[in-house]
Amino acid sequence: MSSLARLGQRLFVIIALTMACSPVVQAEKALPDYVTDQFGEPPAVPSGALSPDVQAAVQTAFVDSVTNAVWGPDQTAALAEVAASGDPRIAWVVSDLMRFASGPRLSAELTKVAATLLEIETPRQNGWGIITDHLIAWDIPAPPGYLATKRAIFARMVAQWERLFVEGDIDWRMVSWGGVLIDDRPFDTTHQPCNCIPAADNPRVSPADEAAWLADDAVVFGIEINGEARAYPRRIMEVREMVNDTLGGRDLGIPYCTLCGAAQAYYTDDLPAGVERPVLRTSGLLIRSNKVMFDVNTFSVFDTFLGEAVTGPLFEKGVKLEQAPVITTTWGEWKAAHPNTTVLIEALALGRDFDFRNGRDANGPIFPVGDVDPRLPVHEDVVGIVTASGTPVAFQRTAAMVALAAGQEVAFENVRLVLVGGGLKAVDANGADLGSHQAFWFAWSQFHPGTELWNG
Repeated sequence: MSSLARLGQRLFVIIALTMACSPVVQAEKALPDYVTDQFGEPPAVPSGALSPDVQAAVQTAFVDSVTNAVWGPDQTAALAEVAASGDPRIAWVVSDLMRFASGPRLSAELTKVAATLLEIETPRQNGWGIITDHLIAWDIPAPPGYLATKRAIFARMVAQWERLFVEGDIDWRMVSWGGVLIDDRPFDTTHQPCNCIPAADNPRVSPADEAAWLADDAVVFGIEINGEARAYPRRIMEVREMVNDTLGGRDLGIPYCTLCGAAQAYYTDDLPAGVERPVLRTSGLLIRSNKVMFDVNTFSVFDTFLGEAVTGPLFEKGVKLEQAPVITTTWGEWKAAHPNTTVLIEALALGRDFDFRNGRDANGPIFPVGDVDPRLPVHEDVVGIVTASGTPVAFQRTAAMVALAAGQEVAFENVRLVLVGGGLKAVDANGADLGSHQAFWFAWSQFHPGTELWNG
């Protein structure tokens, strides 16, 4: 029996058995008006297990067609039966399979059945994105046993992902493939090639006066720890997306999500007893268009935006990384404010010079994000922070810069914004760093729903 056939049997058993578990009922809750204005009213979600006929149809339509690359009248009939089930929960499985489906015919058939389950018009283009946006925006519950089913689908594509898809404090419905493979190289293997987005460990740096390759208007992410400053050029971070470094005597993990416009820095030392320094890597997965990072030593998944371990041994130990401040600015302004700064060397860019913000991502998120808080444009730059009371607040960068330049105070509860090296940083009333960073509005608001918005 081929490996695909064995996977097909395994996937069917998982779907047939786990979907027959205890009933799942969608919670009664009102959606915001902006969600229903954009996406319409959600369909009714039934409770209980799938019927034996629908389970059999799932086997024929999904297992045979996708895992065994078989398509014919039986699959078409099975898909029709799945669509007629009226159970939008199954659309999550369809969406996962759509992401990996090969060939326009199969994609079209899967798109049609998912649209029928969700009671929407069948998309003519970007079927996977539109279907997934509706599932997220409407908060359609997953079918029973969804994680096991999803693990089987994703692990067939990348075997290492099986270790990541485990129970924890993460909503696996929201996780999708970002189109790249996992970086599971050991620590300090910056120069070892991989078919992935390669993290940089202990990157080589140079003094500012030796960085003639970097234009003064080039965007950099500046970090200063214990009086030692370093610039991480966006050109390099768009190629690496993850850096494990040591600065000012502290170990750091520095993820950059090109899709969210967010560079963050986390201290990866001074952790609970018995916890080895996490070595952060790019998994190749996304959650609402934000990169999913993991520790290559334990395969614990981290919430990239919050710095919390959400699965694996580090989740079980309650590891939450403290955030260091990152200043988004230009190289000219950063080195003027920090003449002794170091900067990553040009070779780390691997000869590439991308500008995703003004190129690939210029028209908004390219992966499904569902509903977005409409108070600001999706790609508006904000500086976000969680106050001492636990309230998340976002400061619109342009408005904050204008206010500070005019000598006005920019503050919310215990948080004050100050200008540093041409960028913004959050401090408390005594001037102590609070670990802020810049991001696109859609990213900050979806990871901090109900966030306050400073308006002067």
